[in-house]
Amino acid sequence: MAIPVTSVEPAGTLGTLAAPAAVAASETIHRANVGKILEVKNGGVGSINVTFTDPGKTPAGNTGTEDPAPVAAGATRRWKLTSAFVGSNKLITVAFSGTSSVTAEILG
Repeated sequence: MAIPVTSVEPAGTLGTLAAPAAVAASETIHRANVGKILEVKNGGVGSINVTFTDPGKTPAGNTGTEDPAPVAAGATRRWKLTSAFVGSNKLITVAFSGTSSVTAEILG
């Protein structure tokens, strides 16, 4: 399932209602969303990890490695999407270690 993109309205307007969607174990985000915010909400009873796939290599030619970022039960975490994680397929790949009661939304 694709992660929905929600516009953020300026103060003084009615604003925008949040519309997060359930996540799959692996999601892709188009590079057009670079600079926007990925928000992940863990409504489950256990912690999950969110991992951004590094599609490239370091200047020394080593394969990139990523550290999973924990999202505790009941917590919300946000990341700014950067071009460093855009692969040759023009997508950012994000893995979720758990999907039960986990939702995500792109804000921007």
